Amino acid sequence: MAIEHDYSKRASWTVLSRLMRPHRRLAAAALALLLADIVGMLLIPTQLAALVNVAVGTRDTVELTSHGIAMLVAAVMGSGGCVASYYVASRLAAYVGRDLRIAVYRKSLALSGADFNSFGTGSMITRTLSDANVVQQTLLMTFMMVFPVPVTCVVSIVLAYGIDPVMGRLLLVLTLAMLAISGLAVARSTPIFLAIQGFVDRMNSRLREVVTGTRVIRAFGKEERERGRLNKTFVDYAANAIRVNMLFSIVDCATFFLMNVVEALVMWMGADRVGAGAMQIGSISALLEYAMLILFFMMMAQFAIIQVPRALSCLTRAAAVLDAVPGVADPDVPQRLAAPARPKPGDVVARFSHASFRFADADEDTLHDLDFSMRRGEVTAIMGNTGSGKSTVAKMLLRFHDVTAGSLRMLGTDVRDVTQRDLRSHVAYVPQQAWLFSGTIAENLRDGDASATDDALWHALDVAQASFVRELPKGLATRVAQGGSNFSGGQRQRLAIARALVRHADLYVFDDSFSALDYKTDAALRRALGRELGNEAVVIIAQRVSTVRQAAQIVVLGDGRVVGRGTHDQLMETCPAYRDIVESQTRGGVGADE
Repeated sequence: MAIEHDYSKRASWTVLSRLMRPHRRLAAAALALLLADIVGMLLIPTQLAALVNVAVGTRDTVELTSHGIAMLVAAVMGSGGCVASYYVASRLAAYVGRDLRIAVYRKSLALSGADFNSFGTGSMITRTLSDANVVQQTLLMTFMMVFPVPVTCVVSIVLAYGIDPVMGRLLLVLTLAMLAISGLAVARSTPIFLAIQGFVDRMNSRLREVVTGTRVIRAFGKEERERGRLNKTFVDYAANAIRVNMLFSIVDCATFFLMNVVEALVMWMGADRVGAGAMQIGSISALLEYAMLILFFMMMAQFAIIQVPRALSCLTRAAAVLDAVPGVADPDVPQRLAAPARPKPGDVVARFSHASFRFADADEDTLHDLDFSMRRGEVTAIMGNTGSGKSTVAKMLLRFHDVTAGSLRMLGTDVRDVTQRDLRSHVAYVPQQAWLFSGTIAENLRDGDASATDDALWHALDVAQASFVRELPKGLATRVAQGGSNFSGGQRQRLAIARALVRHADLYVFDDSFSALDYKTDAALRRALGRELGNEAVVIIAQRVSTVRQAAQIVVLGDGRVVGRGTHDQLMETCPAYRDIVESQTRGGVGADE
């Protein structure tokens, strides 16, 4: 626990200093304006006390006027400093929050799939949004509520001692008492706030899970069970929030009680000191104002200080992401991928050379000794039973995973020697789950090529057999809901295929991208792809034999190993695993494709 706590402090302050460094001048300006605000605020009761003393004593008009003007100047300086410091501090906090969100988001894009999953989607959402907001708000509260406290306390006590040592000691005791109450509140609330941050993560994950799987929950009649799980999470969060609020209420009551006690003491002791001739009557108002300002800022500081451990926890969680070393990283001195000036059919585009892959937390390899090439003008099909590693092959081609033995070469260069952006610019990918983004159909298709013309988009849609877009009233301008939920599964797949076709790539990877298509559309799409991609390498990962029957090369995987490679006719003679797949999909078999 001690090591973790030490890491928390180091990591959080390191991240905060890194975020503050570009805004040093803004922070200095905020502090200077804040100082002007405090000085102006403390000058007002001082000048007011002098004005009252003059009014009661000499009644000198000139001196009264000078003190009145000094009060006006102090008020303008304090009010102006307050407004300006709030504005500058707000901008500073907003910039820091923005930079933190951007840094966490950009780092999440650099993480491999396994790295990202180690944090969890719900936790990453919380770190990017909620945690950054906590840091932003706490930074603003610290500037406006915590930084004025030491200056206000010290100057007020010094001024009080200048008026009367007895009253100065009274304010000193008041300050120490408030520090004791604040320290106790912070000590008791810190572990609660740290626990609350974990509950926020849990609520986020549970809510996301329920919203995403609501149809499954309803289909199996598990509403009560999920409601109970959510209720438990909410109850745990509420119980800790109530504990914090109860602590706040006790502190508030103690502070207000102390305010009334101090006010009575200042009036009582002040009257006694005035009667003894130790101080003037106007000084009582200044002492009251000093005491109230100390109590006010100390009370406000409690709210900010109590948030500090939570903000440090959020910064530590952000540091865990920012300091994570990606499992897949770009080389220090990358090579450049370049397609040949005159590519010819049969040229090797990508090649697995005795490549193996193992997940970081696995005891054995997921893929073993893959050794085959993908050539221009040819379709390479990858088949196998569920869990045989087919989709992992696709992810390796995009370098979402790195080989752990052997090599994978793209256009003659090891993929680990080029940047990920350069590699992926030569690959067009259609994922297993056809995901579309909110926006329009045109915007989604231009993810493949931002400069594509409308004619190019329509051509890609025609090749992808997505003619239904022409029948839509708005055509390419049709709105797409998040995830493409306003389209059917087959329509989403065809739009995802069209998006890949918009990109002019050397290698096209279709990861089980025809599963939602009927046989007629599947056949028409494969014929169109054959004409469109006659000089590019194509990889099709599929379950249907009909989809890959005409492929120039079919690679059959079994338990992560290549158990067969060749054409359909060759594999029917030499590969029992492939024969079993074919027989299961024929009318005499047990297949589900019937």
